[in-house]
Amino acid sequence: MRRSAWPVLVLLMASACRQSAAPPPAAAADPAPATTPASADAGLAQAAAPVKPVPSELPAVLARVNGETVERWELENAVRSAEANAGGSIPAGQRDEIIRNLLNQLVEVRLLAQEARSRKLDPTAVEVKDQLDSIRKNFPSEDAFVQAMAADGTTVDKVQQDIARRLQISKLIDQEITPKLVVPAADVRAFYDQNLDRFKENASVRASHILIAAPAEAGAPKRQEARAKAEEVLKRVRAGADFAQLARTESQDPGSASQGGDLGFFGQGQMVPPFDAAAFGLKPGAISEVVETQFGFHIIKQLEQRAPRTTPFEEARGRIGEFLQAQQGEAKTAEMIKQLRAKATIEIYL
Repeated sequence: MRRSAWPVLVLLMASACRQSAAPPPAAAADPAPATTPASADAGLAQAAAPVKPVPSELPAVLARVNGETVERWELENAVRSAEANAGGSIPAGQRDEIIRNLLNQLVEVRLLAQEARSRKLDPTAVEVKDQLDSIRKNFPSEDAFVQAMAADGTTVDKVQQDIARRLQISKLIDQEITPKLVVPAADVRAFYDQNLDRFKENASVRASHILIAAPAEAGAPKRQEARAKAEEVLKRVRAGADFAQLARTESQDPGSASQGGDLGFFGQGQMVPPFDAAAFGLKPGAISEVVETQFGFHIIKQLEQRAPRTTPFEEARGRIGEFLQAQQGEAKTAEMIKQLRAKATIEIYL
């Protein structure tokens, strides 16, 4: 549920409670995953040159990558995900840039998935089914799931294709990129020593939550059902049920449920506003009413408060290592994409 800026566009979902990655690491922030296709060179070029206007009416086929189409529904879904992640609609003044960046990411997804297929790194039917089932769990019935897909201009088959592509990319990254990522201990220490200001923390709280998921696009009936479920869980908490155990069994945040809902420490302003206000408005040990965000409905328990401080190196070293490793991964992935682009036939119709 961490806040994000619009230029940060992430196609792959992270924890249901965090909005996006932030710069490292005073706020215990996680860098963008190495599996997120992104081209640093392309980004710089786009920043330097005027962005070509995007028509208000998009064609059904937006691009072809080595003959494989990128369709309008995919971009529309990517826009919806980006808007949900940012907690608001695309600013009119940034529409052209954001749409083109998202389309560029979809092209990169195609390039990486095609490379994975050429290496026979296809997911199994069971792997695809497992991920599809995890999406289905957000809907009360199969009919509701199919109707939601239709409302988004897609089908279950198309969703399965998208899942398969992302699993292919994950397998490609695991084979080609991950084994090459090495961060020497000296680099971790040097980063800490050279960036001490980044490790200065404002007052923070540690909180747990139980999330009953209901994304904004799920519609009013689904969100009403989720709120009712959250109110029922809150009654159990008020009656003395163990909060951490309820989080493990009832919370739909995959990033924290197994930890009893524990989100760790976070500073004021890092979470989306309703969650932030509720968490910082509690005293240690206190439990909130049901809190609504774009992710669904939360029950929040503040665990402890912490005064301003500088994060000790021993506490920060793991996050620094992950951040530097992710930077390496992004650079290597960008280089792979650059090589794939050089030999690809890419047609853009916007």
